[in-house]
Amino acid sequence: MTDETGAQLTKAQQIAAELKAAIERGDYRAGDRLPGETALAAQHGVADLTARRAMKILRTEGLIETKKGAAARVVSFRPIRRRGIQRLARDQWGSGKTVWAADDHRAPDVDQIKVLEDAAPPQHISDALELAPGETVCVRSRRYVVEGRPVMVAESYLPQSLVAGSPIVQADTGPGGIYARLADLGHTPVHFREEIRVRMPSSEEVSQLAIPADRTVIKLARTAFDADGRAVEINEMTMDSTAYVLDYEFDA
Repeated sequence: MTDETGAQLTKAQQIAAELKAAIERGDYRAGDRLPGETALAAQHGVADLTARRAMKILRTEGLIETKKGAAARVVSFRPIRRRGIQRLARDQWGSGKTVWAADDHRAPDVDQIKVLEDAAPPQHISDALELAPGETVCVRSRRYVVEGRPVMVAESYLPQSLVAGSPIVQADTGPGGIYARLADLGHTPVHFREEIRVRMPSSEEVSQLAIPADRTVIKLARTAFDADGRAVEINEMTMDSTAYVLDYEFDA
């Protein structure tokens, strides 16, 4: 069997491809058990190790979940459709809504949050915020969970001199979040830039997101600018790549 590029697939990849097709057809539905590795190996005439590798491929792609001592099951988690344009519209956060309300109505829970003031910024953050030597930042670190599953960790960097004493340095920033509070401070975000990359996770990200070490993560860096063109916030997000669909819809 070959893939769409014509490359020859390994036996493990062939088995994984067949199981993936069966899941997509609905032969196995969310929560259904898949054949065990021994049964799978016997069915395809391969070693147990080959069947194990096939299951690992499916787990890495986020199609199945495995627990020690239990059969693999098709995941029931539906990827979050992240609507990148609509969620940043001013009538969204400006009316007190969370940006998550523009996605698919599954607002995440923040199960970990840490706010650090007067922190020394990484050099690339200092450069992007155009900080003077020695200027510090407020760092807001959060972990987001949907249906009990960690899906994203994020760090927002804001100039300390800009946000000191405001609700932005509190765990709960209030209705509309950071952007609404920046507007209160006279620095309404009017322009955004997002940069997206995909890479392998660090060991810390593997732990934070509870993902396999060989699953990729989406690195999304968003910069918010005020009317004077000043960068007022940088949000660096690390997402489980199997938990998200990035949706951008706009007129030509």
